[in-house]
Amino acid sequence: MSDTPTDYAFGMIGLGTMGRNLLLNMADHGFAVAGYDKNQKQIDLLSQEGKGKPVKGFTDPKAFVQSIKTPRAIMMLVPAGAIVDSVIADMVPLLSPGDILIDGGNSYYTDTTRRDKELADKGLHFFGMGVSGGEEGARFGPSMMPGGDPEAYKTMQPVFEAIAAQVDGAPCVAYMGPGAAGHFVKMVHNGIEYGLMELIAETYGLLKTGLEMDNAAIGQVFTQWNEGRLQSFLLDITKDIFAFKNPDTDHLLLDDIKDEARAKGTGKWTSQVAMDLQAPLPTVDAAVSMRDLSKYKPLREQLAQQYGPAAGLLAGDKKEIIKQLENAFYFSMIMSYAQGMHMLARASEEFKYDLQLATIAKIWRGGCIIRSTFLNDIFNAYESDNKLAHLLLDKNVQALVQGSAEGSRAIIAAAVTAGLAVPAYTSALGYFDAFRTARLPSNLIQAQRDYFGAHTYELIGKEGVFHTQWTGLRAKLEEPAGPTANVKPTTPPMPGTKESSEETIKPQL
Repeated sequence: MSDTPTDYAFGMIGLGTMGRNLLLNMADHGFAVAGYDKNQKQIDLLSQEGKGKPVKGFTDPKAFVQSIKTPRAIMMLVPAGAIVDSVIADMVPLLSPGDILIDGGNSYYTDTTRRDKELADKGLHFFGMGVSGGEEGARFGPSMMPGGDPEAYKTMQPVFEAIAAQVDGAPCVAYMGPGAAGHFVKMVHNGIEYGLMELIAETYGLLKTGLEMDNAAIGQVFTQWNEGRLQSFLLDITKDIFAFKNPDTDHLLLDDIKDEARAKGTGKWTSQVAMDLQAPLPTVDAAVSMRDLSKYKPLREQLAQQYGPAAGLLAGDKKEIIKQLENAFYFSMIMSYAQGMHMLARASEEFKYDLQLATIAKIWRGGCIIRSTFLNDIFNAYESDNKLAHLLLDKNVQALVQGSAEGSRAIIAAAVTAGLAVPAYTSALGYFDAFRTARLPSNLIQAQRDYFGAHTYELIGKEGVFHTQWTGLRAKLEEPAGPTANVKPTTPPMPGTKESSEETIKPQL
């Protein structure tokens, strides 16, 4: 590599764990790359770890930008939110029309939509890209979900395909769609991740408290599961956690970790956006709620003393319970993925992303945190029918669900009887049972809404919306003494607008 100041093919802003390892990954594949960070310690780490590789670090933003070949391609890996906007503001004056700026962090998708438009107006190409795989993935092959400017992605495609994880000879990176599609897909990925992690935690609780198994035995269960149909990255690291001891101790580090789970917000975003899209995601909702609940440890300890321990032992043969639990976990895992894929389908329709669900499942099979053997089944389902309305409609998935559902029912029943909290398990089963119910009792909710708020309802087999005066005026308000005694209650409000099809129906008394 020459010493001219424009040798570098790619630049990285933010040389923390993810940014530094991605840059080193690129250097390993023969790309000359530059990194920028305000912290000299991060520059020193890059120099140390990148010794002998075509990589150089900068603390001067102008020198960094000038070192990159034009049109420049620069990626940001900094914390989401205001910091991204601040970095963009610092970089824009140093860039030229036609340069490419990439946000590789976990930015909220509406921020990405806004930045896409703002930078396009300045003549700059921009795209948001979800990156999954953690430190190891970044260094040796992540799963990447780029979206936004398609021409900008085409420019970067050879680089990203070279550094991505590979499964069956195919790179785990693909263009997701326009606008914020890439960051949206990554957000849902993280929501599924929350659900799976909560299911594993609840499984740990059932084995430890419900079956009184020691850590070695629990670790063996997770090891065995990871060798079969449940094989996944999250179970793989879980078995490792159940084998790790600090050198100066005789017990697992896990036992010293406080039971308060933290979060960076992507799971919460997934739940919030799912509600906006009316895409039910109860397992993610339960996982987010349980992380929040875990933070109230002093209150939990106080309630435990006041009410006494709820948890008892799971009734039945231990080997049979573990077999049922494996089925229950498999069933609930399927539901977690199914909820996420359904949300992606709804978002694709709502935001015109044109998401290809088979492609998403394909690139999630390697490098990312939620990679698992089951993603092959998801890929096959959507590859066979890219218009599949819901994963549970696939015949192969149907067979897997029917073969594991009874284990879920048995475990949930036993856990509830023993007083063991399993909200993710119960949410997954409730989701399945509700979705396969042709007629839900939701008609009663509509009747109630119309009764107290004149919100109207629809009728089976009849077009239009309707409102009923369900009864005469309700009982008079309690009348105060004095001159205000003649105040009368008002009648319920009618809908704000009337359609030609709206009718008033008299109740049958």
